[in-house]
Amino acid sequence: MIIGVLKEQAPETRVSLVPEVVAALVKMNVQVYVEAGAGDTAFHNDKSYTDAGAVIKDRAAISNEADLVLAIHTHNLPDNLKSGAVAMGVYQPLFNASLMQQWASKGISVFSLDTIPRTTRAQAMDVLSSQANIAGYKAVLLAAFQYCRYFPMFMTAAGSIPPAKVLILGAGVAGLQAIATARRLGAVVEVFDTRPAVKEEVMSLGAKFVEVEGAADASKAGGYAVEQSEEFQRRQRDKIHEHAKKADIIITTAQIPGRKAPILITKDMIADMRAGSVIIDIASVTGGNTDFTKDNETVMQNGVSIIGNSALAATASADASKVYAKNVLNFLKLIIDKEGNMNLNFEDDLVKGTCIATGGSITNERVQSLVNPQTANA
Repeated sequence: MIIGVLKEQAPETRVSLVPEVVAALVKMNVQVYVEAGAGDTAFHNDKSYTDAGAVIKDRAAISNEADLVLAIHTHNLPDNLKSGAVAMGVYQPLFNASLMQQWASKGISVFSLDTIPRTTRAQAMDVLSSQANIAGYKAVLLAAFQYCRYFPMFMTAAGSIPPAKVLILGAGVAGLQAIATARRLGAVVEVFDTRPAVKEEVMSLGAKFVEVEGAADASKAGGYAVEQSEEFQRRQRDKIHEHAKKADIIITTAQIPGRKAPILITKDMIADMRAGSVIIDIASVTGGNTDFTKDNETVMQNGVSIIGNSALAATASADASKVYAKNVLNFLKLIIDKEGNMNLNFEDDLVKGTCIATGGSITNERVQSLVNPQTANA
């Protein structure tokens, strides 16, 4: 079996496999092709890959020969993969359903690691969590860099400087890491989340949990947020508005799989924030959590900097690549047998849950419902 690692296109800086993971795959009797320069932006040169047992190939050779091709993003996957090949990455299939259908029609099997069931067994393969952890950390550092005042409290001969007030919307993996980082920098932190179950975690990190009664039950949503009632959303907006106008920094992380990110910070809230405040919107790739967010752009509104950045993990390319590659390796162990051959065991719930297409057809029910709504309603 041949696994091919493609070089990602700028501005992406991560790579799907790092040399230490390549070495582990070689020991599993797998041959690994790496596109020349694939690891450069993650600080792994071609020699480090050949030392680990990989073969450096050009893009065409990988497309023609690899049985399994690793490319993080959809736009980095070539059109000319051989029929029967497997493509694996983070493909957001609910937003790219028609593309998934095109790949399936070409006989390509597609595994999107962002759809892996969020169970205890899958934690070692959860790319969303490993990358969100870095994004939460970097979001706070970006905010501190952009903010025109100090984060910690200072008492000086010239007078006292109060600590920054940070409001974090969403206490998932990114939010929790943002809490910890902001607290380490000396900020006072408040956190809002629709899931009451995260209150204890938030408080254990030294933050205050902002509660709104009547949230829809998210316990069966696999760790993701769920849509809320209109009445709850109204009370939620009022509560967030109350806290947002006192905040110096707001970090938003709320996303719902397959849907536009909910608007949590409205233009009226931003109008009430003081000049010099900063909003870091991690959900910008799916529309953002503010009325003004633009992905990969900074927008100034009433003196407030609104930074849309959905690629914060890529700003820590070495460690982001390392943990991503470990996630990939742990998943590959489920589909590679002892002889180093591919064995797509769809009796395994993680393999089945991560597969979007195989055998020329879409296999993921939610993606299929987007491709063919009539079948879904039948």
